[in-house]
Amino acid sequence: KRIYASTYFSRAKEYIKMTTYRLEDEKMAVVIQKLSGNIHQDRFYPDFSGVARSYNFYPTPPLKAKDGIAAVGLGLGKIITDGGNVIRFCPKYPKHLIQFSDVKKTLDYVQKYFYTLRLDTDSQNLEYIEEDTFLEKHDLSVADKDGILNLTGSTYSPENNAIYDGVSRPGIKLFTLAPILKFNAFPLAEIIDVIMKLGKWGMATPVELEFAVNLSRNQEGKRTFSILQIRPLVVSDEIVERDLSMYSQDQILCKSSNVLGNGLNEEIKDIIFVDKEKFERSKTKEVAEELTELNTKLVNSAKPYLLVVLGRLGTLDPWLGIPVQWGNICGAKAIIETDFEDMVVEPSQGSHFFQNLTSFQIIYFTVHSNVKDSYLDYDWLSKQKAQSLEFVKHIELENPLKVIVNGKKNEGIIVKP
Repeated sequence: KRIYASTYFSRAKEYIKMTTYRLEDEKMAVVIQKLSGNIHQDRFYPDFSGVARSYNFYPTPPLKAKDGIAAVGLGLGKIITDGGNVIRFCPKYPKHLIQFSDVKKTLDYVQKYFYTLRLDTDSQNLEYIEEDTFLEKHDLSVADKDGILNLTGSTYSPENNAIYDGVSRPGIKLFTLAPILKFNAFPLAEIIDVIMKLGKWGMATPVELEFAVNLSRNQEGKRTFSILQIRPLVVSDEIVERDLSMYSQDQILCKSSNVLGNGLNEEIKDIIFVDKEKFERSKTKEVAEELTELNTKLVNSAKPYLLVVLGRLGTLDPWLGIPVQWGNICGAKAIIETDFEDMVVEPSQGSHFFQNLTSFQIIYFTVHSNVKDSYLDYDWLSKQKAQSLEFVKHIELENPLKVIVNGKKNEGIIVKP
């Protein structure tokens, strides 16, 4: 009765208003499904949960969009749906983990907490049940005591500032899936890959898979991979199939065949760009300070912007690019990274901020002047009326830019207003 009554909650009514359907005409089925997990004292949860998709709109070499992507978090899947820190990997390349490429990134982006189902609550005495009434949040020390990290964890040693696979050493325990993704203690990547291929074949369309895994052996002595749901992959923006050739070069500010992200953005009226004429590679720290100043200004004004930079964005080497952290550019909704005129530098492709790009769905263009189908109209930028700092300019447009990305082909354009 409570489940059926949820269709009359204000949140459900507001949702139905945004569709073409009438609440009075709707029908609902209730599916009763066995939960996947284990009991640990007064809490219940799987060792880890995950979501996998046939398409990855943020691939970095050697990954391709069609290789797919999986997101895995310890405990219940709420950590994933809430956009928390989880492990993202491609089933085809499970060892390719940008978020764990060094110690600092691992500590920044590793999962800090997880959710479990409380077993000590009497639902009969509750007048009203929210979605998370029975959920409880814990830090990873609880999972360590429950033995969950034995086959899923690593250890950080503050004394050595190093991370070691496994949890046998003294130190801070982390959820990294290293024993599984590095040493195949459980064939997670292979299982996901097989199910995704079968699902795509059976439904004749890309799919999305929800799953849970329990590594403690059941009565048959086997570990369990549970398929919770598999469904056609719904891309949030139909623009993914749009033909980008409908615009002439005069209309295009930027074009690239190396783009991370997907969809359409028509909200950007501000551009922050590094002035090519005044830029000096010996002054990149000063450039970073100016970017921070303008970012703070636009974030406080709730204005999303396009960021255009030279060299590697976020690099630790100031001679190869601009040494910023995510907080210095967090207001950017689209980023263009292009090369120096006097030096070819391997592009970052957003690797320094990859977790933030995926979490906030930032569009990231990489533009090389010597690559075919790669173009940036810097002359147009320079001719616009702008607020000028020493190395950086800020343009305020009357009409928005149009950012269009075909996520399946990793190509995109930015159309001038």
